[in-house]
This record gives sequence, C-alpha cells and structure tokens, in this order.
Amino acid sequence: MTIDQLVRRYLAAFGPATAADVQIWSWLTEVRSVLERLRPELRTFRDEAGRELFDVPDGPLPDPATSAPVRFLPEYDNILLSHADRSRILLAEHRGQPFMKGFILVDGFLRGTWQVERTGPAATLQVHLFEPIARSDRADLREEGSRLLDFTNPTAAGRRLRFV
Repeated sequence: MTIDQLVRRYLAAFGPATAADVQIWSWLTEVRSVLERLRPELRTFRDEAGRELFDVPDGPLPDPATSAPVRFLPEYDNILLSHADRSRILLAEHRGQPFMKGFILVDGFLRGTWQVERTGPAATLQVHLFEPIARSDRADLREEGSRLLDFTNPTAAGRRLRFV
C-alpha cells in the first residue's frame, strides 16, 4: 500500500479531516505534501475555526440537523485516536476525565463511560454519566445498552444496566 492509498483510506473512514488529524492517526510526518499531491482528487471544506478539511469526493455528509444516536464505544476507539482536535466530540469540561473504559456518546458528544461486570451467571452494564442527560436520551441509552449486553454476554443468565 502506498502512502497516497493510506491517506485516501483514512479519509474514506474518518473524513472530513485536517492534515493534523491524518498525521495523528498515521504517524506520518509529511502529511501536508501528501494532501497537496492528492488535492485534485479530494474535496475540501472549512470548519467553524477556519481550518481546511479534506475528504474523498464521495464521502457522506449528513444533514447538520441530523441527531446522532446514543453509542457505546470501546476504549481506544478510533474516534478518539484518529483526530488531533477532539473538541468535535469532547466538551472542554470533560477533557480531564480518564478514558480507561469504554465511553458513551450522546448526541455525538462524549457524556460518560461504561464497563461490563460479570458476576457469576449475570452481566451488569455499569454506566457512569458525567452529567444528567435528557429523559429521551436516557431511554435511548437503556435500549442501546441492552443491545450491547446481548452482544457481549449472550450466555449470561441475567443482564442489567446500572447507573453508578
């Protein structure tokens, strides 16, 4: 695989992205020159801070009014590892939180952590929210948490979600 192919694949998965985002993920030091070489094949945008974003020509762009579903993501997920600027998902007041567990996205932002505890035949999904969330988001969190427990512990005799 060439460097150009690697950068195109990154953008297909995580774009639109800044040159710094590509560099953080790939550990390449000359990302700007690669992006300049690929510029005729890419589309570009500017984010709210005026930074240039690169993307593949057919990369999906959701309507800005689209709400993001509740998601339970594993520790070390690429959403944190693949961007230099994590403010797109991490609010300033949560930057000091330890993320040694899985984490929870609510409306696209990191709002808590999770872990599954197995005690005998039962499995418990422990959820730690950084702040209160809307009632509808809490219902979505319970529903998504139930799916997570079904997936991760299909043989558990009992499954429950617990807020800690």
